[in-house]
Amino acid sequence: MSSESENPNLSVEDEGRAQSKKAAKKEAAKLEKQRRRQEAAAAAASASVGEISIGDAPDPLASNYGDVALIDLQSKAVTGLKWTDIGALNEDLKDQKVLIRGRAQTVRAVGKNIAFLVVRQMGFTVQCVLTVAPDLVGRQMVKYATSVSRESHVDIEGIVSVPGIPIKGATQQVEVQVRKIYGISKAENLPINIEDAARSESEIEKALQAGEQLVRVNQDTRLNYRVIDLRTPANQGIFRVQCQVENVIWKRMQSVLVFKRVLVMETNVTLRLRARIFRQFLLSEGFVGIHTPKLIAGSSEGGSAVFKLEYKGQPACLAQSPQLHKQIAICGDFGRVFEIGPVFRAEDSFTHRHLCEFTGLDVEMEIKEHYLEVMDIVDRLFVTMFDSLNENCKKELEAIGRQYPFEPLKYLRKTLRLTFQEGVQMLKEAGVEVDPYGDLNTEAERKLGQLVLEKYGTEFYILHQYPLAVRPFYTMPSYDDPLYSNSFDVFIRGEEIISGAQRVHVPDFLEKRAAACGIDVKTISSYIDSFRYGAPPHGGFGVGLERVVMLFCALNNIRKTSLFPRDPTRLVP
Repeated sequence: MSSESENPNLSVEDEGRAQSKKAAKKEAAKLEKQRRRQEAAAAAASASVGEISIGDAPDPLASNYGDVALIDLQSKAVTGLKWTDIGALNEDLKDQKVLIRGRAQTVRAVGKNIAFLVVRQMGFTVQCVLTVAPDLVGRQMVKYATSVSRESHVDIEGIVSVPGIPIKGATQQVEVQVRKIYGISKAENLPINIEDAARSESEIEKALQAGEQLVRVNQDTRLNYRVIDLRTPANQGIFRVQCQVENVIWKRMQSVLVFKRVLVMETNVTLRLRARIFRQFLLSEGFVGIHTPKLIAGSSEGGSAVFKLEYKGQPACLAQSPQLHKQIAICGDFGRVFEIGPVFRAEDSFTHRHLCEFTGLDVEMEIKEHYLEVMDIVDRLFVTMFDSLNENCKKELEAIGRQYPFEPLKYLRKTLRLTFQEGVQMLKEAGVEVDPYGDLNTEAERKLGQLVLEKYGTEFYILHQYPLAVRPFYTMPSYDDPLYSNSFDVFIRGEEIISGAQRVHVPDFLEKRAAACGIDVKTISSYIDSFRYGAPPHGGFGVGLERVVMLFCALNNIRKTSLFPRDPTRLVP
């Protein structure tokens, strides 16, 4: 049972409802004043750029800058380019060429021939400099750079230099002399400024004493625009510290678990160890553990498969998936996130593999070029997991096998990947007719698992490029065939355990996809708005912990791997 939801929760209540009318009016007036100030500054910047006379002649350096077309962000190719983390930029890289990706935190033109951009990535910042020079940087390129809106994502290629004086406006004490700059994701006008949200109370009070009034962003406003507020250095620090606190607790729990292992049920030990392997592997890959709400306003789009309840007089439901919130975390600059937590499905599924409540293992991550990067994580994660279980859980696996005999899982060192069309062809050759633009039913999945085992000698494989029609509306279509998508499922012993994909991160395109799927865009406005302030290309997947353990141990019912199962008929013990 994967925790990947067909539809994220899309109805979000207005957190500012509790404010008094007076406070709300005051806050609205402040935001309106701030917007007017931003618009005036943007107009002034445009006027300044407009003064740069570039004429009508074609720019010979035009290929070195500009917005990247959407088709080139749809996992078009794997080029082998290597990006350097901004936090890794230092004097040791002097005179070396680097490629970085981050948000344009500030943009400033100096005269006609120079521009400065401070680019931020997960709390680290670096100053990037464009200086007009023959055959390197032209005025058109400077104009483009100064037109980039704040918080937009950009790719910058350049040469690392070390200035003779300290850099006060960036964390990294080097500069990047820009040679190429490309817009990856455009941010619209910001309702709150990062610098305002990052300002301390002492700074505000000190300014007041000096006769200067600085913008104070109150708590309700921060939470209303949480996707922006999460980008401040303090919030980046808070939730990374929280992740480390939990990691220490998990390590302590693991040492106690090992010490008392003989007192614990074997399948429960296996569940705990699997969750630990999941956590430790992802932490080693730079992921941050997060916790998303399980009480959600309104109901999920589609509605029928949610547990509805009343929350202080408001309609609410139990979360079907952390889909929306883990994507907000990516847009909030955490780069790579994961969650281990409960997932609720009100489906009347009386099968051996479905539960109404299960433990979801969810992952979301930025993508540099291709959704294969997400599949790479799946590959390494599960091979590491299987190896660790076979090595560290021999006693438990033997105990399980004595009561429920099973053959060890067969898997490859490099996980097999097949396209959906290749899977359909294998089934067709075996006499099983499958709609090439439809989904696989349970029987077809099992048959394909049998065929894969016979041909490739593995019971664990990835099937990708599913038909777009059978995937959620937020799935990115394939660049070369709009009938297919940048999505995948993962199988163990012929049964699906994971659903994943590259997400649509461009709000206008997301609206078109929703409309094409017959969804009223107004009902998902809060979801789409999360991407309006700069969203990087990203993707992820969801895994059901109990189902993975069931299939790894070849058990015949998922209720054997749930400590206290909740299905359509069971609510006790």
